[in-house]
Amino acid sequence: MSLVLGIESSCDETAVALVDTGRVIRAERIASQIEEHAPYGGVVPEIAARAHAERIAPMLADVMNDAGASLADCDAIAATAGPGLIGGVMVGLVSAKALAMASDTPLLAINHLEGHALSPRLADPTLEFPYMLLLVSGGHCQILLVEGVGQYKRLATTIDDALGEAFDKSAKIMGLGYPGGPAVEKLALQGDPQVVPLPRPLKGSKEPHFSFAGLKSAVSRVHQSGDHSNADLAASFQQAAIDCLLDRLRKALSHHSAPALVVAGGVAANQAIRGALEALATQHNMRFCAPPLALCTDNAAMIAWAGCERLALGQFDALDFAARPRWPLDPQAQAARGAGVKA
Repeated sequence: MSLVLGIESSCDETAVALVDTGRVIRAERIASQIEEHAPYGGVVPEIAARAHAERIAPMLADVMNDAGASLADCDAIAATAGPGLIGGVMVGLVSAKALAMASDTPLLAINHLEGHALSPRLADPTLEFPYMLLLVSGGHCQILLVEGVGQYKRLATTIDDALGEAFDKSAKIMGLGYPGGPAVEKLALQGDPQVVPLPRPLKGSKEPHFSFAGLKSAVSRVHQSGDHSNADLAASFQQAAIDCLLDRLRKALSHHSAPALVVAGGVAANQAIRGALEALATQHNMRFCAPPLALCTDNAAMIAWAGCERLALGQFDALDFAARPRWPLDPQAQAARGAGVKA
């Protein structure tokens, strides 16, 4: 049984975890930065990086104490090396490099998106490759065919905003606070999803990609008009987002098949979205799989588990591995129209 130490610091969560190859999370600590960023309505990169630097050392000590382990017990040290806010990524990766060098332990530089992509396999040992993955978070919205560790075929991406970003910005428009996704989901339970006429960008389009900028702008216009309650607006926005996801997934499934439909990333915690995806999977005779809520948002257990997967394949990284603000899972994918850095 191998043991991997994982470090995650790509955005506004400082996280450390110890995970073994038997899929057991031996210990885990997560420090949220919600209070630091709430006054600004979003993540401030400089504040995030400073918070990571202040918290990561004591959290590493706490996780080791919680597990009754030491660096000598670790078979590898995994850390998010990108994509993400470069200041935060550097804090976690440099910390991992220092630990690896001091303990003569192999380093695993993990793609944050691969952590999300493989997280369902940490919770479910019966989930095998290949599977269709909807990766939805604050910075990314993609459909991928996951064929194995390090083997990803991108089928669709966002050409502008990610869905999590659209949730957060819509929440800010409605004055719901930060983080916006859970606030919109909660308020949507009180509203009518059919009341507010909102667009479904790219629905029915021949191209496979997502677009949420127009939907977010429509939310702003409706809110400014004052013609509808925030509850109805939240419910209608959420339903529009679901309709877009289902339409794009149906297009992907018309060209590609897999035994399972998997959702991962922060937005995967949304119960309405989960329910709609599960129904879609049933319609296509596919198994539906979603990680536990604790593994949806940014966490170190998924980074450690991705490390476990790569450790089993004998894949390690050099200590001079550079932090990356951008790091696509499928570097061979054709650039999407207008997607730019979010491709």
